[in-house]
Amino acid sequence: MVTEDTVRIALRKVKDPELNLSIIDLGLVYEIAVDGGDVHVQMTLTSPGCPSGAEIISDAQKALEGLEGVTAADVELVWTPYWTPERIDPKVRAYLGLS
Repeated sequence: MVTEDTVRIALRKVKDPELNLSIIDLGLVYEIAVDGGDVHVQMTLTSPGCPSGAEIISDAQKALEGLEGVTAADVELVWTPYWTPERIDPKVRAYLGLS
């Protein structure tokens, strides 16, 4: 059975190749909706001009499609709210010296 937690675990493996941090730790994933085997994720990027944006979105899509029980997966790119470094997981921010 697909749950929000299993989706979050799968997305934790998707990394921003420039920062080498997961999209979960970076706070790029805003919403996860699971309805049976249908999964919808709203996420953003660190900036609209992110050179790795297409790769990150594609990797997130593949991670969702690879989950057992997923029959349909959709990754929606959103820009509201705009991402800021404050969205990074507090433990990761502390490790990076950003707090």
